[in-house]
Amino acid sequence: MAVKDFTLDIKDGEFIILVGPSGCGKTTTLRSIAGLEEVTGGEIYIGDRLVNDVPPKDRDIAMVFQNYALYPHMDVYRNMSFGLRLRKTPKDKINEIVRRTAKMMGIGELLSRKPKELSGGQRQRVALGRAIVRDPKVFLFDEPLSNLDAKLRIAMRAELLDLHRRLKTTTIYVTHDQLEAMTMGDRIVVMKDAVIQQVDAPQQVYDHPLNEYVAGFIGSPAMNFLPCRIARKNGNFYASSESFNLKIPPDNAKSLADYVGKSVILGIRPEHITIRSQAGKYDPEMAFKGSVWVTEPLGSEKIVYVKNGQNTIVTRLDPRVEVRVGETAEFVARMALSHIFDEETEKTVY
Repeated sequence: MAVKDFTLDIKDGEFIILVGPSGCGKTTTLRSIAGLEEVTGGEIYIGDRLVNDVPPKDRDIAMVFQNYALYPHMDVYRNMSFGLRLRKTPKDKINEIVRRTAKMMGIGELLSRKPKELSGGQRQRVALGRAIVRDPKVFLFDEPLSNLDAKLRIAMRAELLDLHRRLKTTTIYVTHDQLEAMTMGDRIVVMKDAVIQQVDAPQQVYDHPLNEYVAGFIGSPAMNFLPCRIARKNGNFYASSESFNLKIPPDNAKSLADYVGKSVILGIRPEHITIRSQAGKYDPEMAFKGSVWVTEPLGSEKIVYVKNGQNTIVTRLDPRVEVRVGETAEFVARMALSHIFDEETEKTVY
């Protein structure tokens, strides 16, 4: 997919995540930086050097792919040393660098094995090691963990972060997994249809999404989006529909004067809704009733789907809360953490 109006300044040593659904332009952007895609407009700088016309091998970058891209006929040592041999690095220097890196990556004992003799996690370490030995200015990662099982992905995320902390190499990392984006990046770049939607620190994107798309993409389970109107009564603002009437705190309501009587979208995350018995002291005007539709006990939490009029509202509750399918219960929304989106532009009002 052609990438449009992509402007991004990445600091030296920063860990940047490009995140978005398949086909949004993440990999095209990465391949353009690497020189594997022709850039028809704009400029790409690595450091102070314009690299638009510089061949990939001369850009001083190292790329790690989703499928590892190891040479099957070479053992681990030769795979890791391949780039250094192309550079005509002296043999004793190659040996020192490869063995030191292999030890750091925990694959020192695997140097004589072929890729087919390795597990997925070991192959990924070899691919990382091959990139590290080149000591590039920039690491480019294209969904490097997506072929690993869930447990190994978590372990490898921690290893990558530790590696970045030690090497301090500028890193651009592509993923469609918002959990990876939230846990790994100094900043995340949320993309949709080849256009940047928001660039910010992960917590800022979570707390202050710029539009409905970003709000729905970041967070799991996804944010609830509830059609309603803005009403005003006795000096207070309300998100109002046939099935709920939720008071909006004064600090949030400052930007709503022009929206009174207009259709908007109320956004509230599942973790910001609780059942009344767990709410402690609460404002009754921030509560709504709903019928329990589905429950998903996950051990550490319980995801509960609630029918409220035409809406299905997802809540994240304490796992020990007793709720029965079919029963009607009262739920409390933490409206100070809610968002209102313009129905037409989908931009955040607050």
